[in-house]
Amino acid sequence: MQSLSLTNQHLDIRQLEINPNHWYVIAKSSEVTTQPLSVTLWNQPIVLYRDDSGEVYALEDRCPHRQVKLSHGRVIGDRIECSYHGWQFQSSGECAVVPYLAANQKLPNCKIRSYPVKEQDGFIWLFPGDVEKLHLEQIQPMGVPEWEHLNYIATVSIIECKAHFSYLIENLMDMYHGHLHQDWQAWTDAMLEDIEEDANRIDAHYQVQSYYRIDKIWSISQLFFPALRRLHPEPLHVSYVYPHWVSTLGKDFNIYCLFCPMSETETRAYLIHFTSLNAFWRLHKLPVWFRRFVKNSLFGSAQKLLDGLVRQDVLMIEEEQQAYLNHPERKSYELNRALVSVQRLITSQAEQG
Repeated sequence: MQSLSLTNQHLDIRQLEINPNHWYVIAKSSEVTTQPLSVTLWNQPIVLYRDDSGEVYALEDRCPHRQVKLSHGRVIGDRIECSYHGWQFQSSGECAVVPYLAANQKLPNCKIRSYPVKEQDGFIWLFPGDVEKLHLEQIQPMGVPEWEHLNYIATVSIIECKAHFSYLIENLMDMYHGHLHQDWQAWTDAMLEDIEEDANRIDAHYQVQSYYRIDKIWSISQLFFPALRRLHPEPLHVSYVYPHWVSTLGKDFNIYCLFCPMSETETRAYLIHFTSLNAFWRLHKLPVWFRRFVKNSLFGSAQKLLDGLVRQDVLMIEEEQQAYLNHPERKSYELNRALVSVQRLITSQAEQG
């Protein structure tokens, strides 16, 4: 195969911005309470909070009075109160209360930005784009349908890496890097068979040798005892559904990576691993309460595996970022056609934003 050179022009991808006209994941549902939570999405400080009824809101994380963080304050009803002088702001961003306002004074005409948010599939999705120019109802979060499905057991690992988001998505789309993981390796001998590409997504289809097959009750023990693993061929499909990633390994495993790019050199993401119980058709005859008990009891059962993979990947991704910062003029070389497609999509999306 001919070597595909990533030129200096391509290296500029490490400085490209996100396309804000998509839904990004900024927190797990369980992280958001009536205590304000500070998050960052592409250099934008945001405060998340719940009101007394459980509704989630997102505002610019600053009080326009003295520009301090609202996330240091507290929630009162559906309002958030600044800790400095007690100014309160409605969930829409308008100033609602100034406790020392004189009788002859009006509330200041200041407003901070509010963001559309959705709580869906165990996560908080936020839309940072220009809602006035778009039909927001036509743009929906990618979603994670397995989250509530009783046949799927979930494990979540949070990825924190000091690198541009392009490095992480390239890592996820490149199945040739299984060599890195050794004891944590879930597959080997990857071979890229086909790529499909359009304006919003890339689908790369690999054939691999998988270590896991969940088809009998005893086979679940492979997840806990590596000595029981046996290689067998499986299709491995990975998709960049901008700005997120989804993968399926055979019929047994579905994996998502939900992105929250924080800056040009910092990325947060949520890696969600689902083990399918679809092979056990008798489970469908059991009471729903029991199936939900099994699902909840086994939550996080792949944590050791998933966290091990993440640690090794983050180490390499951060080394890539540092090498670029030290020598941005150096040219990289790539043999995987899927990564060339990834860079093309990131560039196209940045231009649209």
